Amino acid sequence: MPLYLTDDQVMLRDTARGFMAAEGPIGKQLRHWRDKGCKDGFGHDLWKQFGEMGFNGILIDEAGGGLGLGHVEAGIVLEEIGRNLTPSPFLTSAIAFVTALKGTAHAARWFPAIIAGETVAALAIDEGAKHRPEGIAMRAERSGNGFSLSGRKQFVVQGASADITLVAARTDEGLTLFAVEKDAKGLDVEGVRLADSSIGARMTFDKVEVDADAVVGEIGGGEAVLARVLNAGRTGAAAELVGVGAASMDMTVDYLKQRKQFGKLIGEFQALQYRAAHLYSELEIARAATMKAQQLLDANEEGGSAEADAMVSVAKAKAGRASQLAVQEGVQMHGGIGMTDEYDIGLYMKRDRVLNELFGDAAYHADRLARMKGY
Repeated sequence: MPLYLTDDQVMLRDTARGFMAAEGPIGKQLRHWRDKGCKDGFGHDLWKQFGEMGFNGILIDEAGGGLGLGHVEAGIVLEEIGRNLTPSPFLTSAIAFVTALKGTAHAARWFPAIIAGETVAALAIDEGAKHRPEGIAMRAERSGNGFSLSGRKQFVVQGASADITLVAARTDEGLTLFAVEKDAKGLDVEGVRLADSSIGARMTFDKVEVDADAVVGEIGGGEAVLARVLNAGRTGAAAELVGVGAASMDMTVDYLKQRKQFGKLIGEFQALQYRAAHLYSELEIARAATMKAQQLLDANEEGGSAEADAMVSVAKAKAGRASQLAVQEGVQMHGGIGMTDEYDIGLYMKRDRVLNELFGDAAYHADRLARMKGY
């Protein structure tokens, strides 16, 4: 598969780029909601505009009211979100949660509201300081015709705003996924502001009762569904990281063309030219790896091929490291002003930090890939 966009995908990119630049720029969205101390960290009106543009239905079949496209197209939108640091529940709701509900009875209920930008969804998977889905310990015990959920979840992005949350827990049969609504009795949600000013949540489940219909997929069959969800989320996060890195590089190169030192533009110094060229190469490799992962997921809709699993980790690790290099070089080349709130480059560093941790950082995915290869 060629690693470039088709004509239709280029049109989508141009549409998404124009929309995010006009409606989702830093001053209009991120800084606005941060400075207001917004409890959600994003604008619901913008989320509805996402729906009007058709973005929220990218992964939903046409029969379900969506566009019936794939992860490549979702990544195009996510890269533009990353470029503008546009705060939204797109990654968790329209990508990861939609992937979980495909082919289930829950789809008919939740997909129309997600498409319209009226519903926010979250993923409650992690329980510790780092992303370790293999260590899920939360319990779901049989109770009447359903289950009783007890335990804690952390780093639940958009958890404080979510109408519905996908919760991973252990049953006697094995890992099981549940769709838990926000008003469930016994559910306590503590909103916390993350480093990039987005809002996450700590969730405490104190014998939260759900009926059997809340199960997503099969009881004890959550491993396969969760694998698809994580592949979608990781590849989406990689695409957003590429956008964060690309915007940081563009911002830095523009600064190199304007800032003078010792009577000449600092972009004329060979050492900085070398570093900029190296950064460009790293970001292009990350973009190619991410597109390859997206293509493999689209070719294997069940998300279960070993090649797709491996490339997803390659993409997440490479995009994380390339984006981290971009924001670090950007702050350093800007000099002391790069650390001030007046300049946007520091905001990109903060977003990079959160995205790197989301769905596993570069070290996690390097280790995961090594284990896949038998090391």
